[in-house]
Amino acid sequence: MTDRFDCYYCRDNLHGKKYVKKDEKHVCTKCFDKLCANTCAECKRPIGADSKELHHKNRYWHEDCFRCAKCYKPLASEPFSARDDGKIMCGKCSSREDGNRCQGCYKVVMPGSQNVEYKNKLWHEECFTCFECKQPIRTQSFLAKGDDIFCVPCHDKKFAKKCFHCKEPISSGGISYQDQPWHSECFVCQTCRKPLAGSRFTSHENHVYCVDCYKTDVAKKCHGCKNPITGFGHGTNVVNYEQYSWHEYCFNCKKCSLSLANKRFVINQDHIYCSDCAKKL
Repeated sequence: MTDRFDCYYCRDNLHGKKYVKKDEKHVCTKCFDKLCANTCAECKRPIGADSKELHHKNRYWHEDCFRCAKCYKPLASEPFSARDDGKIMCGKCSSREDGNRCQGCYKVVMPGSQNVEYKNKLWHEECFTCFECKQPIRTQSFLAKGDDIFCVPCHDKKFAKKCFHCKEPISSGGISYQDQPWHSECFVCQTCRKPLAGSRFTSHENHVYCVDCYKTDVAKKCHGCKNPITGFGHGTNVVNYEQYSWHEYCFNCKKCSLSLANKRFVINQDHIYCSDCAKKL
């Protein structure tokens, strides 16, 4: 006599019939679907004995229900990720949903794509652009003004000081003279073009001169010693009378050599005399 082989629940004989072994118990398909089947996390229907079941972290799905919550792509044989809200997503949609967003277009910066990171923020390479000309910075140098990014040419054009001489932006270095900015290479002697940065110089009628050129070409000549009257060192004070000029220390009586600065004097045949000597002439 053959031993009975019955369903654990309904006691139907399972010889020659399809059955499922569940927790070491033999169960007919009807009882399995009714009493033992797991519920699909997506459609909420039982996953019957004839259906292929997928599971992940104590959750179960029909094979056809295991799809990306965003694009509905089947994920039975594809990489996927489970989000904290319970949704299952393909790798691409998960990256878009959870990835870092571009500060320019606010779209997700996909892993492996060309991007720029600056001050812990991320941009697509083509979105990291100059605020002024809107061209991508890419491998160029750039400067920041507040929250805005500028390529070097646009930054210089918009913010850099302009050279008093050539009117072009001063991007680095430069010197200041009479509260005006200059390129070092523009601050040169009007006559010999010698660079004046760090050298002694003087100005005349809005032009600057080195000491030698000023003495030779610009400075008045003292009527007494015939040397240039400059603002350098001894002889800074000048005495002017009609078309003549003197160093103060040269403005002396021709006869007795008395200094006549701030004193009465007499001029005779291009020479100056004190009052006493003039009477004796």
